[in-house]
Amino acid sequence: MMTSQLQKPNYAPSFPLLPKSSINPNHLIKHGSPSLISILPRHHVHQNRNKKNSSSLVIRATSSDLKSSPVSVSTVTSTENNAFTVKALVTVTVTGGLLSSIGLTRPLDDLTDLLGKTLLLELVSAELDPKTGLEKETVKGYGHKASHKDDEVVYEATFTIPAGFGEVGAVQVENEHHKEMFIKSIDLNGFPNGTVNVPCNTWAHSKFDNPEKRIFFTNKSYLPSETPSGLKKLRESELQTLRGNGEGQRKTSDRIYDYDTYNDIGDPDSKDELARPVLGGKDHPYPRRCRTGRPRSKKDPLSEQRSSSVYVPRDEAFADVKQLTFSTKTLKSVLHALLPSLETALLDPDLGFPYFTAIDSLYNEGVTLPKPKTGGFFQTIIPRLVKTIIDGGDDLLLFETPEIIDRDKFSWFRDEEFSRQTLAGLNPYSIELVTEWPLKSKLNPEIYGPPESLITTELVEKEIKGCMTVNEALERKKMFILDYHDLLMPYVNKVREIEGTTLYGSRTLFFLTADGTLRPVAIELTRPPVGDKPQWKQVFTPTWDATGCWLWRLAKAHVLAHDAGYHQLVVHWLRTHCCTEPYIIAANRQLSAMHPIYRLLHPHFRYTMEINALARESLINAGGVIESTFSPGKYSIELSSAAYDQLWRFDMEALPADLIRRGMAVEDSTAEHGLKLAIEDYPFANDGLILWDAIKEWVSDYVNHYYTDPNLIESDTELQGWWTEVRTKGHADKKDEPWWPVLKTPENLIHILTTIIWVTAGHHAAVNFGQYMYAGYFPNRPTIARTNMPTEDPSDEYFQNFLKKPEMALLMCFPSQIQATKVMAVLDVLSNHSPDEEYIGGNPESSWAENPVIKAAYEKFNGNLKRLEGIIDERNTNLKLKNRVGAGVVPYELLKPFSTSGVTGMGVPNSISI
Repeated sequence: MMTSQLQKPNYAPSFPLLPKSSINPNHLIKHGSPSLISILPRHHVHQNRNKKNSSSLVIRATSSDLKSSPVSVSTVTSTENNAFTVKALVTVTVTGGLLSSIGLTRPLDDLTDLLGKTLLLELVSAELDPKTGLEKETVKGYGHKASHKDDEVVYEATFTIPAGFGEVGAVQVENEHHKEMFIKSIDLNGFPNGTVNVPCNTWAHSKFDNPEKRIFFTNKSYLPSETPSGLKKLRESELQTLRGNGEGQRKTSDRIYDYDTYNDIGDPDSKDELARPVLGGKDHPYPRRCRTGRPRSKKDPLSEQRSSSVYVPRDEAFADVKQLTFSTKTLKSVLHALLPSLETALLDPDLGFPYFTAIDSLYNEGVTLPKPKTGGFFQTIIPRLVKTIIDGGDDLLLFETPEIIDRDKFSWFRDEEFSRQTLAGLNPYSIELVTEWPLKSKLNPEIYGPPESLITTELVEKEIKGCMTVNEALERKKMFILDYHDLLMPYVNKVREIEGTTLYGSRTLFFLTADGTLRPVAIELTRPPVGDKPQWKQVFTPTWDATGCWLWRLAKAHVLAHDAGYHQLVVHWLRTHCCTEPYIIAANRQLSAMHPIYRLLHPHFRYTMEINALARESLINAGGVIESTFSPGKYSIELSSAAYDQLWRFDMEALPADLIRRGMAVEDSTAEHGLKLAIEDYPFANDGLILWDAIKEWVSDYVNHYYTDPNLIESDTELQGWWTEVRTKGHADKKDEPWWPVLKTPENLIHILTTIIWVTAGHHAAVNFGQYMYAGYFPNRPTIARTNMPTEDPSDEYFQNFLKKPEMALLMCFPSQIQATKVMAVLDVLSNHSPDEEYIGGNPESSWAENPVIKAAYEKFNGNLKRLEGIIDERNTNLKLKNRVGAGVVPYELLKPFSTSGVTGMGVPNSISI
């Protein structure tokens, strides 16, 4: 994944092997030149039935061109009685620039190219030999260099297909170079049925790193029971390779998927205070991550040593390929270069902002950074954030003004915006209907103090001005809550031992007004007993006196810090990034590349393991960005484990089930989407349910095409192996829970797959791509509260200072300058769409495009998503929808499927790629 992990391929010698006039790819194809076949990792082969078009094949087609091509595809067959020649060209992308070509092995690879033996390809027949009952002998051909232009090298190979060879079902590939190479695409022609196009976009390891040949199957999907006889052994052997044996330390070139606990978050060998508990197991239940096999820590044998780079299987890591990892490379630059420069520029880590205009200066004047050793580095990698000061030559960190502040500078200050963002903001997943009264903690009162809330019936009825009783409000579903009390209370006293942060258990109560908006009623902050001090709790309400108003604003700052932490650690990291990794590992271990369900899920798994490895390296690690900038400090990821233990259920990750669980909807067969919402104007739910239905319809069409007989579900050994491994290995700490869906019918499978795709696409987009828009101005969503409330055991001096200058109390509670700027820089990158972003419903996978039924279903899916865009645009002009439209209000666009690149606040990528 990381640049430091990559072994850059050596490329062909600079002297030409052929005269320029003889290496035009179209010329070669037209006149029947040598050819090559697939290096596609677990991917796809296209074939054009129209022979007339074969001579006009575009050799250097990009993967997107190939995906969107309307070429019809058939299986690759040899039906003629006589042998014939197949010819191909393969395009290799040059990565890493000129220096990647320099090394001790370069002359050897030049010689390999000169001898025309760069790639050894073997075509595998799908049929067994009828005489022997064994696999037929493969047809071999070497690829040699034909041309080199810009960042692409084209190789050729020739195959002689013997009579009776039958259908080609797979290709085995051996890279004869000493370095891996990135294969972009392969174009093959000469088969009786026309031209075959193979989009690859993968690495081929050197045979010197791994003698095993790569196996790539053609584009036709097969359930296990339908596997052609000549491919059954290959199908199983490829899965065995991907599973590995669970031993040894993984190398960069490996393609092995295995499970491990999160035992690499801490770094006790570096500092004792960086030790962290292992997440995964009885004490701290957690999903599993990909095993790296690094040595054990010297100080903690339960933990793994950290390293400068984190292994991910090679097919998951696309680093150093032009544009493919724009966001990942930019994020790494921010973490490893920009943030250390910030720490140098802002020497005092505890220094807060002295006044609000100093916060404004981040967008107007910026922060001067020390000039990097590599001139122009920041401007090249993160031009949106860093500008060059022409006169002095220094760099300037200058933040873009977030849209929410650009539209209304004081929106963050207002209660109506505070409430609105629970429905249409960065975290629309925590608001719940109040169903029990009075409010009461479920924690042990002997440890945490009295469980009863101080938000009483009398207080609520006073705040809602007597318009109805509490009982009436409950009956009419008018009261809603953000409840972080029981989850946070066990950590309050531990967090308070950390210098520079504090924590409370909190409850925030809202009332649904007649116009469909929420109004905050009360905030309760609680500290459990500590030492000889009893439990402390206080309720704050919007008031009309100055002291009460400022206490209310401070209480909101604490609640926002709780919500920001819960959003980042649970709703974002845990429920999308972390819980998805086991699905990916299990899919690669149990589902063959030719399995139709693997091909359905693969677009939704791209890049996720890579970005998760980067998170473990620099974001969620001990002393990393999260721990240094969020209230729970070193307990941050442990807190996400507690949430996983108490709250996570696969059956509740589906959007309809999540809404029902929180009381935000009830089943209603007469209502749109089969649900009646408790708050009709709930932008996240309104848009999300349309997206959910569109995904479900597409998945239903796909599943029903391949599983025409319901019995095929239970008899599909790979599918059952995948789902069993997801439950028993990937989420091993919850393997015995009764709520796991069974997998017996197409309906079961459709629901499971729709849930996974929703989580990787809709759920992630809704909580990720608005991060800079809503939190780029940190007073709107502070990630940390650094001081206690002025009314909690105050000294006379402290309280008097609060009364004299309450603004200072709020600024002291907010993040420090270094904390704020760190978070803002990271959130800017996390909110960014890559230029090559793959959006849901965009270009179809090649295996879908080749099947008329699947292609038609996908086009319908694309049409549904375009309709969703129109619906969202229309809703954002409807002034009756006050939670998404209004004066200075940012329109809710986070679930608009498509977007341009950059920080746009819209767009739903296929996968969790940043």
